Amino acid sequence: MKRYFAFVFFSFLISCEQKELVKTTRLKGFVFGTTYNITYVSKQNKTHQKSIDSLFQLVNASLSTYIPTSIISRINQGETDIVVNELFKEVYQKSKRIFKETDGYFDPTVGNLVNAWGFGPKKSKKEMDTLEVRKMIQFVGLDKVQLIEGKIVKKYAEIFIDFNSIAKGFGVDVVGRFLENKNVKNYLVEIGGEIRVRGKNDNGNYWKVAIEKPNTDGSQSFQTTILLENASMATSGNYRKFRVTDTGKKYVHTVNPKTGFAKESNLLSVSVIAPLDCADVDAYATAFMAMGFEKTNEFLKSHPKLKAILIYLNPQGELVEYTSK
Repeated sequence: MKRYFAFVFFSFLISCEQKELVKTTRLKGFVFGTTYNITYVSKQNKTHQKSIDSLFQLVNASLSTYIPTSIISRINQGETDIVVNELFKEVYQKSKRIFKETDGYFDPTVGNLVNAWGFGPKKSKKEMDTLEVRKMIQFVGLDKVQLIEGKIVKKYAEIFIDFNSIAKGFGVDVVGRFLENKNVKNYLVEIGGEIRVRGKNDNGNYWKVAIEKPNTDGSQSFQTTILLENASMATSGNYRKFRVTDTGKKYVHTVNPKTGFAKESNLLSVSVIAPLDCADVDAYATAFMAMGFEKTNEFLKSHPKLKAILIYLNPQGELVEYTSK
């Protein structure tokens, strides 16, 4: 009995020692024009803050349209001899694939229209008629952009590439991959509402995340909460980023690549969940906001790997939540 007690006591000490070695690290800050929150559970006593800050700088230096010296800004300014890096190349290739899958509803070349409607780095806030939009939409279409020998070749010099609708999700992936390379198996990375999780939290449970209710009055409340297991989630909505003109016209930040207009669809918010990169679900969420509820619902039926929570207005003007099967 004494030897049995000693063995149990020894095992208890080992168990306590192992628990002490496990540490939960929480990092938060501001990046890409929004906030970020990173939580990970690891036996390593390191924050990796400096490395993560450096990764954010690399993403910005490649993809930020708000930094004049970034790769994407220099391409938009007309430089044709730039050999893009691997970060740019990956986002470009993902964008090409999702552009084709969504029949052009996800299209990073709407940059000029985003600027013209007042939601890009130039913030011109124009009110355009159909004729003006038609003139600009001829320069929209990712099929008019190619990557040849490491360089971006545009059919028209006026094409403005804007990866902001996928860049936050990609930034999440970059940090997540970094943590995985550091043998961190349990983490949550969130940037501006785009999320990637692996493993479980420090309580041994799957990560619980909240989906925001599309309040247009500036208040914040939650529509629902869900558990994520080794997945990514991205939410897109027009309930915060919009403007109303003096004449009462409402324009939203999601520009429909098919029409060129920044008009609100019946889909107010969409959250896409899938065992994919966060960049992928970020792009799909953007495409769905342009599609509207009906087209999005049809797309989800033929892409069962994607799960989505759609919040939309029915014909009676009522707020409805729909979860894909």
